[in-house]
Amino acid sequence: MPFDILFDEPEKAQVGPPELLEHSLNQYFPELLQIGSTRELAARPVVEKIRNDAERILNSVVVGGAAASDTAGRSDTAISAIAWNIERGIQLDGIIEALRADERLNDADVLLLTELDHGMARSGNRFVVEEIAASLGLEYAFAPVYIALQKGSGVESEVAGENTRSIHGLAMLSRFPMRNVHAVALPNGKDKMWGKEKRLGHLRALFADIQHPLGTFRAVTVHLDAHCSRAHRRLQIKIVLDHLDTLPKLPTLIGGDWNTTGFNSQSSTRAIMGYWRRVFMGPKNVALNHLPHPERFFERPMFADLESRGYEFRKFNELGVGTLHYDVGSIEKNTNLRDWVPAWCFPFIFWAAGRVGGKVSGRLDWFAGKGLERVDPPKTIGELVTSDGQPLSDHDAISLAFRPSKGW
Repeated sequence: MPFDILFDEPEKAQVGPPELLEHSLNQYFPELLQIGSTRELAARPVVEKIRNDAERILNSVVVGGAAASDTAGRSDTAISAIAWNIERGIQLDGIIEALRADERLNDADVLLLTELDHGMARSGNRFVVEEIAASLGLEYAFAPVYIALQKGSGVESEVAGENTRSIHGLAMLSRFPMRNVHAVALPNGKDKMWGKEKRLGHLRALFADIQHPLGTFRAVTVHLDAHCSRAHRRLQIKIVLDHLDTLPKLPTLIGGDWNTTGFNSQSSTRAIMGYWRRVFMGPKNVALNHLPHPERFFERPMFADLESRGYEFRKFNELGVGTLHYDVGSIEKNTNLRDWVPAWCFPFIFWAAGRVGGKVSGRLDWFAGKGLERVDPPKTIGELVTSDGQPLSDHDAISLAFRPSKGW
């Protein structure tokens, strides 16, 4: 069931420069951290002190950069897209270098990026999307989704320094002009003011019409909720599709991190029940046939909804190839998992993963399209690391080469 959304005021939405994200909210964070739910926050006097800044930030889309003036050498037969959860931008310098120099990434016309920070200690208090755009010579749009009241969860909570802007969001970058940029709120599947990592805000889907020489198409960056039920992710996709139905007809590409874990992670209790269900299904069966194939069973209704409304996904993704890899030996990921799974579950988790070699992979990142033709097979791009071997993100990137279908 969706939780209350505070500060969602579409009539106050603005599209403009980074100055829209300036605020003085940090002074209220100690008081806000004492509040245990969104409903409690709505009843407290402090909500009126933060309302103006919070509504401005959480309804705005920041735009900047510049579309490439010289597109010589660009393909005249295909549009290249990358979707990638860049894990806050913690390894920003390496991410920029990969987007610039890795031949699997560096020809992208459009980047659909999720998990980008602005003024968070864990990512060096940098404005991640602005630095990527400036380094690559791209136009960008950035939609804030959360105002973080603390430094993060797991190992992130222990990083040195303090947040400055304390904003987290998703983005779109393009070599070509973006028009009709806007965002739509997606209701929370878990109260973001409850638990160890408290945040103001809600996930959003980011939309833009991209004026490519092969034809204008619509792109959508989507990051679905992780700590929610499968039914809630289905609801979030429905909101995206319903909104698209209200817009002028254009070929459309949807991409991003859809968090298709197959689990109901709305609470630790439901997550635990889900683990036991998978024990009875057989850990090896789940690891081989379900985690990399959420479309087959656990998340099938959501994917069926996409197809029923004319959005294809099967030919636009490398089905069965995971984009998030879990290793029982990873101290960092185990620490993060402890924030929402009780410690007594860990022996089972390790046992189940051990049955398949200690590592499991799930496909969480996807493209879906309508009015598009695939030009080349889609790819999952892994082993993206820094010069000293550190992963650039906990997610692999995915790529797609396409063009608008004739008749659109």
